[in-house]
Amino acid sequence: MTSDAPRRPRPAATVTPCVDGPLLLRGDYELLTPEGERIEPGRRTVALCRCGRSAIKPFCDGTHDSTRFRASGDRERPPGR
Repeated sequence: MTSDAPRRPRPAATVTPCVDGPLLLRGDYELLTPEGERIEPGRRTVALCRCGRSAIKPFCDGTHDSTRFRASGDRERPPGR
């Protein structure tokens, strides 16, 4: 079965929000500090802190569990949109 719809190219990187947890970043990406210096992640998939309390920011260290951080895994929209 073929489709006439054009195929979307696969993204270089994907970000997946975990329920009550980090953002999973997978693929071909580059992490930079606010000053533009490269952060070496050491792997192709990393968990990025979303609770703001990790001791190893920007990476997740699991602190969200002890702080009872809550966030959905669904798409969240900024207020007013």
